[in-house]
Amino acid sequence: MPKRKSTPASPHLVLPATSANLGPAFDAAALALDLYINIDALPAANFSIAATGCDEEICGSMENHLIVATYREILQSQGTKVIPLSLRIKNDIPIGKGLGSSAAARLAGIALANHFGRLRWNDSQIIGEASRREHHPDNASACWMGGLTVARMSGEGEAQVISIRPKGKWPLLLAVPEQSLSTEEARRVLPAEYSRADAVVNVQNSMLLLAAFTQGRPDLLAAALEDRIHQPYRATLCPLLPCLRKLTGKEGVLGVALSGAGPSVLVFLNHRISAQRTRKMVTSHLSLHGLSAELFSTSITLQGARRAKL
Repeated sequence: MPKRKSTPASPHLVLPATSANLGPAFDAAALALDLYINIDALPAANFSIAATGCDEEICGSMENHLIVATYREILQSQGTKVIPLSLRIKNDIPIGKGLGSSAAARLAGIALANHFGRLRWNDSQIIGEASRREHHPDNASACWMGGLTVARMSGEGEAQVISIRPKGKWPLLLAVPEQSLSTEEARRVLPAEYSRADAVVNVQNSMLLLAAFTQGRPDLLAAALEDRIHQPYRATLCPLLPCLRKLTGKEGVLGVALSGAGPSVLVFLNHRISAQRTRKMVTSHLSLHGLSAELFSTSITLQGARRAKL
């Protein structure tokens, strides 16, 4: 009598938020942050979702659910049976705010398909598939690998990724506005061509930024975060950026960059100065300029989703 195939054990996924671009490193680098979406999955008769936490209405709606859709599409493309899942989601990542929520959702769907479909994809294939769907590899690589990642797509549809552990302490403050901004809308404002001078400055600053992280030189951030490729054009869509950039060099603020495509802003803090004092100063500065944002104290996490229990 043939043996019945056993159902794969139920996985627990922990996927971090990410902040991509980091000023000049457009579509090439990202940081994993210690804000997470936690997902437990069980085989079931029908798909269902129970969600809590940030944006739970979006996370809990079956309609166009990015995790479920990605999971289905991967298994169908591989000619593998789609096993319905009961998902329990606890989310701490604001959705549509430039913090890699879509990359995390797509990676979750891919990881679940890899697990329940027994696909045996490696890290490069998983990141490559998520990057293909995201149209850029930065968020997906940082979410899956953790830390600071530098990534590019290869011709075979896989991703080439370097994961780096930044040297030293890198406290961060995220300023997250109430309104969301789609990546598509943020890309529409970018020009089709750039001058050689602007391209050169971005290459130089990207290299300086990488050196700052690897050498533990946060004092270089003010110069290294200068960008001429996307931030100047997105500033009108992301008013927090020009406002908070004025604080660079003041009261513990080492540098400021748009988080991903925005509208959230990532603020690099001086670890020698009270983060609480800097936070109060940021709140006061925003209020003075008629702006508001939810502030998240965070840091770089080395825990990527690949460490999940699958």
